[in-house]
Amino acid sequence: MKLMRIFTRYASFLSALLMSFSFSTKDTIEVATSKNIYDYSFTTIEGKKVKMSDYKGKKLLIVNTASFCGYTPQYEALEKIAEKYKDKLVVLGFPANDFGFQEPESNKKIKEFCTKKYHVSFTLSEKVKVKGDSMTPIYQWLTKKDLNGKMDSHVKWNFQKYLIDENGNFVEMFGSKITPDSKEITDLIEK
Repeated sequence: MKLMRIFTRYASFLSALLMSFSFSTKDTIEVATSKNIYDYSFTTIEGKKVKMSDYKGKKLLIVNTASFCGYTPQYEALEKIAEKYKDKLVVLGFPANDFGFQEPESNKKIKEFCTKKYHVSFTLSEKVKVKGDSMTPIYQWLTKKDLNGKMDSHVKWNFQKYLIDENGNFVEMFGSKITPDSKEITDLIEK
């Protein structure tokens, strides 16, 4: 009988200990799976690995680009705001061939085109996917509320823009028709 009481007390103690451990493990897992834009990285069009955390303290304007799109002239406005706001903003272009096969070229040809035609000096990534099962991780963050904490969205066409604040928080998404130098965007950059 005495042995049974000891065993029961020990089992209760062990059960309580295990329950508290499982709660702390759950909390740790939730923290570990929460994401911030700074948890991601990408490869530039030149093949250099870049951490998004390198841009802490500056706003980010992230744009999916294409060389043969009706919106391609927006490269010019992107370059202008990249230069104008260089102390507080980083423009990142992500070439993608997801819409109308409007970016069929290699990374090398994309870079040559952007440099010669639009004098692009802001950072371009290697060609990526911005929709579907092979979507690049940064675009998964941009389009999923459970990752970015703000909103779900779908990339509808080339030159859709996402603004991130200097702390890595999602601010706003802008459709292709809204130019990078529009008041809607520049007001938020200047804020």
